[in-house]
Amino acid sequence: MPNIESGLREMMRIEGAMGAAVVDHDSGLPLGTLTSNDSFDLTAALAANTEVIRAKAGALDESGAAHRIEDMLITLSGQYHVVRPVTAPTKRDLFLYLVLERSGGDLASARERLGEIERTLEV
Repeated sequence: MPNIESGLREMMRIEGAMGAAVVDHDSGLPLGTLTSNDSFDLTAALAANTEVIRAKAGALDESGAAHRIEDMLITLSGQYHVVRPVTAPTKRDLFLYLVLERSGGDLASARERLGEIERTLEV
């Protein structure tokens, strides 16, 4: 079972990965990050997109929907940003964040692998 550090390394092994983070949902602060590109500001992306995640989760709660967020996808012209909430009851305040190159990544495989990492992550 991967801890945060090894989970981040596993995320960065996903084909096309540019950045990975484990993030505290409440504060928006990363518990750990890795990037392959120093010019990409992962922390800024996390801060901005934490609000998007909170808004969607809040809308689901308010609507009484029986569904949970499995993952969220933010599509940019050259990147995919995949957000995966951690669903274990003791870790519900965390999410995984993966930045994937659009031209070099396989989104379906990345989502599958991210789910595997999320299910086995030890914090």
